[in-house]
Amino acid sequence: IGNTVLHILVLQPNKTFACHMYSLILSYDRSKEGPGSLELIPNNEGLSPFKLAGVEGNTVMFQYLMQKRKQNLWSFGPLTTVLYDITEIDSWAEDQSFLELIVSTKKREARQILDLTPVKELVSLKWNMYGRPYFCFLALFYILYMVCFTMCCVYRPLKPRTGNRTSSRDNTVYVQKMLQESYVAYEDELRLVGELITVIGAVVILVLEIPDILRVGAAKYFGQTILGGPFHIIVITYAVMILVTMVMRLTSTTGEVVPMSFALVLGWCNVMYFARGFQMLGPFTIMIQKMIFGDLMRFCWLMAVVILGFASAFYIIFQTENPENLGQFYNYPMSLFTTFELFLTIIDGPANYDVDLPFMYSVVYFAFAIIATLLMLNLLIAMMGDTHWRVAHEQDELWRAQVVATTVMLERKLPRCLWPRSGICGREFGLGDRWYLRIEDRVDPNKHKMMRYTEAFKAQDRDNYDKGSEKLETSGDPLCKKELSALSLSRSTSRASSHRGWEILRRNT
Repeated sequence: IGNTVLHILVLQPNKTFACHMYSLILSYDRSKEGPGSLELIPNNEGLSPFKLAGVEGNTVMFQYLMQKRKQNLWSFGPLTTVLYDITEIDSWAEDQSFLELIVSTKKREARQILDLTPVKELVSLKWNMYGRPYFCFLALFYILYMVCFTMCCVYRPLKPRTGNRTSSRDNTVYVQKMLQESYVAYEDELRLVGELITVIGAVVILVLEIPDILRVGAAKYFGQTILGGPFHIIVITYAVMILVTMVMRLTSTTGEVVPMSFALVLGWCNVMYFARGFQMLGPFTIMIQKMIFGDLMRFCWLMAVVILGFASAFYIIFQTENPENLGQFYNYPMSLFTTFELFLTIIDGPANYDVDLPFMYSVVYFAFAIIATLLMLNLLIAMMGDTHWRVAHEQDELWRAQVVATTVMLERKLPRCLWPRSGICGREFGLGDRWYLRIEDRVDPNKHKMMRYTEAFKAQDRDNYDKGSEKLETSGDPLCKKELSALSLSRSTSRASSHRGWEILRRNT
């Protein structure tokens, strides 16, 4: 019952009352330090009161609990060395990491905890010592891997076409070689080495990604932008396309260019995932993801309706015309592609002035230009501008969350020998088996002096205002005008002195 009450207090909106009641309940806990302590008992979701405060974004309760856990090591003048208990915060030995819970929640208040002590110092220590070097090495390794795959695709086995053309529009001059013909020369053996590296890399990607999907859940793993959800979809689809290409190559099935081209696009687009390791580029990946999976996905439904309607109209208009004079609409798939290019203003409106074009073509194209170019494209630009404005206000916060998510990901995937545990074991100071982070805090006396001056000026303004209000309420005679003028004079004098005080504070600061 006591543990349930503690979890309820974490969710209370009155944070001051919740902190007092939390201390009161813990004062009756007999096993404060043992494994049966009320603070260590998780709820049905596996969250202790401390983790629940982080997930809910209750910064007041989080700071209160951290103050209870810290140990003052020594103090000398303005310098103080504090040991913060990071047992539940550190993700090194936690199945359900506190840091991962914060970055995976949808509440913005929870991400503000990443800027509080000691979470900020712990993340900075992990990222600077291990996260950034490993992440940069992984980015370099991935780029070299994609260069290898691209070279294998560029020099894929082809041979000249021997059959006759079936149509005047047939432009094929090379065809794919059979498996027996693909690996004969020395150059083919070099390409085979690159292809083996590519296939092994695709298998490694699937082996690393599938356990995380099973552990976290597909909806949460692919749906969280900060965790890199869209990029996980891209890299898994890339690995599947590589394996499909390998099967088609081994079975001598024609058409391997389809999965190969998809894999090239997806593989190189996944390079943007590594931009999250840099503060200058990290927030832009968040903007791109939100625009693609937010604004663009909704806009594509409207765009598909417009393109289908006008492409069908263009195809019907040119169905009876000679395709050699205006071949952009000679069949229905080509009409869809041409209309899509016209929608994005990639090409100008097709026209042939040597022949007579149907009259309805001009009418339909005029309506299409008004609806697509002037209306819908400007609507898309306005939607993306609004998304950019919203994300720009929290870009630093989102980048810190990206760094935390990347650090936790690397810490889980790398061997323990490459990533030692951060902090100091409590046995060195007689504090048990819990782990602590040593932080030096400097107390600035000028800062406290400034705060006292500020409070003094506020109190002076408040007293002058209260005295003036009492005089106005008690005075009911005609001399009220004189009192009112005197009060206005005292107010102006007080306001002037207060203004001078604030100017002194600004200059000192």
